[in-house]
Amino acid sequence: MLAMATFVGFVMLVIGLIHFYLWRRLVRDTTRPGRARRVGAAVAILLALLVPATMAGTQNGFYWLAWPGYVWLALMFYLLVLLLVLEVPTAVARLVLRRRARSATPAAPAAEPALVGAGTSAAAPAEAGTSAAAPADAGDTPPSADADDTPPGHAGDTQSPGATGRPAAGVAPEADHDPSRRLLLARGAAIFAGLTAAGVTGYGVRTAMGPPRLDRVRIPLAKLPRSMDGLRIATVSDIHLGPLRGRAHTERIVAMINRLDADLVAVVGDLVDGSVAELGRAAEPLRDLRSRYGSFFVTGNHEYYSGVEEWVREVDRLGLRVLQNERQEIRARGGVLDLAGVNDVTADGTGLAAPADYAAALGDRDPSRPVVLLAHQPVAAHEAAKFGVDLQLSGHTHGGQMVPFNLAVKLQQPVVSGLGEVDGTKVYVTNGAGFWGPPVRVGAPPQVTLVELRAP
Repeated sequence: MLAMATFVGFVMLVIGLIHFYLWRRLVRDTTRPGRARRVGAAVAILLALLVPATMAGTQNGFYWLAWPGYVWLALMFYLLVLLLVLEVPTAVARLVLRRRARSATPAAPAAEPALVGAGTSAAAPAEAGTSAAAPADAGDTPPSADADDTPPGHAGDTQSPGATGRPAAGVAPEADHDPSRRLLLARGAAIFAGLTAAGVTGYGVRTAMGPPRLDRVRIPLAKLPRSMDGLRIATVSDIHLGPLRGRAHTERIVAMINRLDADLVAVVGDLVDGSVAELGRAAEPLRDLRSRYGSFFVTGNHEYYSGVEEWVREVDRLGLRVLQNERQEIRARGGVLDLAGVNDVTADGTGLAAPADYAAALGDRDPSRPVVLLAHQPVAAHEAAKFGVDLQLSGHTHGGQMVPFNLAVKLQQPVVSGLGEVDGTKVYVTNGAGFWGPPVRVGAPPQVTLVELRAP
């Protein structure tokens, strides 16, 4: 309980700091004190509260929060990334403009020499009673003794700096101009970040809500019998039925897989984000999956947040074999292959189901047979490799879902997307057919993969 409270407190702190930063860059730096700034501050507070409200509300049936809350979460992420990237060029631009303004401002003029005679310029002496500008006619009225004959801008000039357009001596030239330049730069950065973040988020929504992409990959296995060359496994993960994805999503995926005419179907976890009562009807189309040698399922971490025991029974009722730390012998085309599955690593310590047990699933088997392991998280490959697994099929990462978040995923998982290798075990990670949280995918389109096994 204490650990959960600490985690929630940390998340709230991070959300608050992010929104404070966004307020500074998008509101405070782009507005002058007044009503607009106060309204912007109120909006920033409401958006900061929307994020935790959405996360908690969607878990308790308030699905109407999902669209505004999760779309803002994605927009917030891209605004943060773009504004952080713009910090350096914006700072450089301020420095350059300040130096240009300083060099373009003329230096304060030196004091003029003393006047020679009343009304006479030292630069152009004139006869008494004659103006320095032109000779005086006989009828001209002599200048008054009280008149100020000093040319504008000279030492004796009494005009204000604004009258001549030049700052008074001792006043820094950039002092009058920096605020307006800073405001212009801040508004430019805010507009660029806002438009770019909105565009990227819109593109990501369209991608995430669109049909999954079909990818085909050929993976050679050294132990695969020649007779089994070309065995095909339709692989899908992270369907994530929930607040924003329902029955139509499942129907589209099932239809797509059935068109592949695969030998096996592997659903590698994170099917749902909700209980059987909430999402049972949405999952029903899985009963229509077709394959020559069966359809199989392993749990993902989200099943443990959604009532794993109920979902194991429900998926089994729909006709998929749930591999819980066990393996199935696949006899096809005169050859034999072991298909194994382990519970997700999240099960460890939850008390909801047995933790991942690689020895139960992979121990005491014929080592001459090829073995394909279904494990939701790619990180399971570190343990799987100890049992000589030839190929592991995984999901979980969503391919990063939203670039550049994929860089953070690399810190936890050995393979983020596609085919890799961990300690001699080949690992294929599919992007998944759904999404979690924001209905946004950038750089990692939804995916169903047809894995074709090739003999040497």
